[in-house]
Amino acid sequence: MANPGDGGRRPRRTRWREAAVTATAFTLCLLGGVVQVDDTLAPPPPAAYLIAAASCAVLPVRHRAPLAALAATTAAGVLVPPLGLLLSPPIMAPAVIAAYAYALHARSERRAAAVVSLAAAVLLLAATPWFEDMSWQDASRMASVAAFPLVAGVLGYSAHNRRAYLAAVEERAMRAEKSRESEARRRVGEERLRIARELHDLVAHQITLANAQATVAAHLFDSRPEQTRKSLTELVRTTSDALDDLRATVGLLRQSGDAAEPAEPAPGLSRLPTLLESFGRAGLKVSLEQEGTARQLPPGVDLTAYRIVQEALTNVTKHAGTGSARVRLVWNRDTLTLTVADDGGGARTGPAATASERAPGYGLIGMRERATAVGGRLTAGSRPEGGFLVSTELPLPAARNRAHGAGDGGGAEGEETARTEGTGEAQ
Repeated sequence: MANPGDGGRRPRRTRWREAAVTATAFTLCLLGGVVQVDDTLAPPPPAAYLIAAASCAVLPVRHRAPLAALAATTAAGVLVPPLGLLLSPPIMAPAVIAAYAYALHARSERRAAAVVSLAAAVLLLAATPWFEDMSWQDASRMASVAAFPLVAGVLGYSAHNRRAYLAAVEERAMRAEKSRESEARRRVGEERLRIARELHDLVAHQITLANAQATVAAHLFDSRPEQTRKSLTELVRTTSDALDDLRATVGLLRQSGDAAEPAEPAPGLSRLPTLLESFGRAGLKVSLEQEGTARQLPPGVDLTAYRIVQEALTNVTKHAGTGSARVRLVWNRDTLTLTVADDGGGARTGPAATASERAPGYGLIGMRERATAVGGRLTAGSRPEGGFLVSTELPLPAARNRAHGAGDGGGAEGEETARTEGTGEAQ
């Protein structure tokens, strides 16, 4: 036979439980019929079997129609005294069970209390006229008859509150799990975007330099072999640097169980001279000018400034059609203004023109996203006097002490105003 599984066992257990509850209530009803009105014991009369059968018949539907079950069992209890039976707690067992079920499924505490109290009051009033001379035993029996449904109602509503609390806890746990999953997906997306930016920046920079050096070597191969050899040597160095940068960036994607490798620190403005030198080897003469008191930059802002300069100069090499560019850093009190300008006409000529005339990429979009991510802003466009200008404003940490401002510098020298110019070697 096939295994029914949990879905088959659970209804079977429910049926056995309902049968046990109904049988227990039927037995208690018959035991209640044993005690006669004159406090003597006798076998249950037929009326006791009738009351037990009628009141227990509605118990299986108490979960689907709790109010109807409570009303039916209460009505059966009202018929107990007219049939010559003693209204006692055992004979009211079905009404007690129905009161518990109604309070368990009630929508509000006030409604549950009102309905159960009404049922208890009806049972109490039904028993009162049949006692002419009430003794203390009769009074205690009547009080217990009214109290048992009330106690069952309190217990049922307590179970109702516990179920609601457990359901709320489970729902909060599910919402928290969904929130953690969505947060994890968001962080994964942000990390993928960050890695994509890093790969774009370093690949675009290095491949552009390698393309320029290879183009120069091909153009001068026949006429100036020495210059060609020098360009090829620089090409080897550029491609080697590109491989190192790619290895370091792709290393971020390694699994947690892989062997750890020493990682280089993220580049910043301290590596700006090396960056300008690499463009100089590719034939782009870059002048660097700094103004103001330099300060230590947060890692994110430092990396953003470096990448924007790198991408802007890469675009100059690819598209400007000029051999020179200018980088200017202005250190203000709370902002760093970074500009990259060229005097090109926007189209390259010569042997590199065909290789570089491609559809525009995501360089400007990436630079703007980087600036926005650290709280800055970037503008780019053509200059009225010719050429192209990329201007960025990045937030700076507040200067702690002007007297020590130069000591916190990120590459510039001087206490009030530092102005330096660096020129890459033209090829």
